[in-house]
Amino acid sequence: MNDQFMAEAIRLSRIKMRTNCGGPFGAVIVRQGKIIARGWNQVTSTNDPTAHAEVMAIRSACRKLGTFELAGCELYASCEPCPMCLAAIYWARLDKVYYGATRRDAARIDFDDALIYREIAKPPSRRLIPSQNLLRSEAVKVFTEWSRKADKTPY
Repeated sequence: MNDQFMAEAIRLSRIKMRTNCGGPFGAVIVRQGKIIARGWNQVTSTNDPTAHAEVMAIRSACRKLGTFELAGCELYASCEPCPMCLAAIYWARLDKVYYGATRRDAARIDFDDALIYREIAKPPSRRLIPSQNLLRSEAVKVFTEWSRKADKTPY
């Protein structure tokens, strides 16, 4: 069964790449043995750098299920998820991830996320894109309010 879901993710990557939707990446989300959502890379067709296949599939699945978490679901991606997609997978609480090509395979065709992996490990002050902490005490006040909010939806 897993092979058919991966085959669908790969099929999406090929079809959408050929129609110039974006890069050669596809993903499906499966729940209880059925595909509930599909996603494909739409970075260049939507001018959205976050429109990766996995993120698009997660957005679609969450809309369909009416929830912000996907426990009980699995993701099949045509390629090993990048750092952004991996973070989205953890935030969505997916049960398992299957992938086809590796990040090294992607790097060979100029989709190299090694820089991002290296940057994440650095302290903010040493990253290539400068970061500066501003108005921390004001921002923390909002966090304090959130922690006391009786009607919040925790996640």
